Amino acid sequence: MARISTEAKVPAITLGFWLIKILATTLGETGGDTVSMTWLGETTPDAGAAGLNGYLVGTLIFGAALALLVWLQIRASRFAPWLYWATIIASTTAGTTLADFATRSLGIGYSGGSLLLLACVLASLLVWYRSLGTIAADTVATPAAELYYWITITFSQTLGTALGDWVADAGAGYGGGALVFSAALGVVALLVWFTSASRVVLFWAAFILTRPLGATVGDFFDKPLASGGLEISRPLATALLTALIALLILVLPQRAGRHPEARAN
Repeated sequence: MARISTEAKVPAITLGFWLIKILATTLGETGGDTVSMTWLGETTPDAGAAGLNGYLVGTLIFGAALALLVWLQIRASRFAPWLYWATIIASTTAGTTLADFATRSLGIGYSGGSLLLLACVLASLLVWYRSLGTIAADTVATPAAELYYWITITFSQTLGTALGDWVADAGAGYGGGALVFSAALGVVALLVWFTSASRVVLFWAAFILTRPLGATVGDFFDKPLASGGLEISRPLATALLTALIALLILVLPQRAGRHPEARAN
């Protein structure tokens, strides 16, 4: 059997990828909060007065956008940077509002929500592995692999919101939470550079950890001063992050990842 390289439907894992991913998860927090809290008033005294739950409405809005974008992503014939990152942003905004709905409106709390969502992430990875024999991101080139990929990502984005809020509210605060998750990512980076630990496992560990990092950074930007935030306008922070992500997509090299595919001689 000879080995050839074929393009995956996801980007190559580079420093630029991680930079945009962290910014996208931060945008997911500010964007999700903009809709559910600022526009739908979920954290105001009038929350629920109209008979609507802002977190649930936000989840339905972003969930519909996510479903459409995942469908377009699967139908695309090759890696498309703008489509890919739009889908990532949709998954992280949907994850923000869904996690807030589960932990606050359903009352299962940050700890319960985090543990439940962690179980969902692990179950998704297990089913993916048993079905296709690998969970490596650079093998995402078929509709089945893409579907597992986006399901896992959506669970991980939702988990990150609950986990970030849990750590921040447990006493670390938003700034402290950002430092905790930055340190955890640093440990993963050291394992990549200095050990032979599974790169696939380390990729998913880093992917999951970037979400609570973005969640705590996003909350640090827009939460009130009395709560330990900077009280920057959520819509303004969202607009600035969107512009920065767009700039980085234009400036940084955007190429598809490549994976080995077996074929007969």
